[in-house]
Amino acid sequence: MAGHSKWANIQHRKGRQDAARSKLFSKLSKEITVAAKMGDPDPEKNPRLRLAVKEAKSNSVPKDVIERAIKKATGGDSEDYEEIRYEGYGPGGVAVIVEAMTDNRNRTASNVRSTFTKNGGNLGETGSVAFMFERKGEITYPAEVGDADTVMMAAIEAGAEDVESGEDGHTIICADTDLNEVATALEAELGESDSTKLIWQPSTTTELELDGMQKLMKLVDALEDDDDVQRVTTNFEASDEVLAQL
Repeated sequence: MAGHSKWANIQHRKGRQDAARSKLFSKLSKEITVAAKMGDPDPEKNPRLRLAVKEAKSNSVPKDVIERAIKKATGGDSEDYEEIRYEGYGPGGVAVIVEAMTDNRNRTASNVRSTFTKNGGNLGETGSVAFMFERKGEITYPAEVGDADTVMMAAIEAGAEDVESGEDGHTIICADTDLNEVATALEAELGESDSTKLIWQPSTTTELELDGMQKLMKLVDALEDDDDVQRVTTNFEASDEVLAQL
């Protein structure tokens, strides 16, 4: 779990610094619209929508933007988005999972393949790397919510599987099917989380040195810059020394 947690922290800090707010808001709004269109437009009756709204709020998406995204789904004029997962290998043999939402499968596939090729990676077939990951739920809290023991006890009582606490905060992992229930129980005990979402957790990792990490981050940045790409996950592992140099 360490590799995923460190990568998440890198993404978080980097995202705060240079991700375009309009692009981020667009991707979060798209997830809300799709979730609302697939189920009930009421977040309390639609777990996926509830999580999408929660993630949007944690990224400071304005309330009116969230409401418009939901209304777009119920108004009948929203695009028909298709969810697609791409899998491949990045620099150094690191496994990469790309989750996308698109209204043009051919365009997205072409762009993702080209991005892999231009950045030292190779796009593979579906299932080529997914076996190296497990689908999990992830809930994060800031460090000030409590000490490691307090959060651990709350997580155990809520039905979580694992907790990692550090100076950057607390990361709680649970079964993907239990995410909504665990998040609700933790919210009652610890308050609102920083983030609540489904992730791909690496079950095996690939070690990278500084050069490999720099190349990998370039690939991930390029993939995330694509409007159709919702999120990118890798199974890298790197030493604290390498991460510090980044």
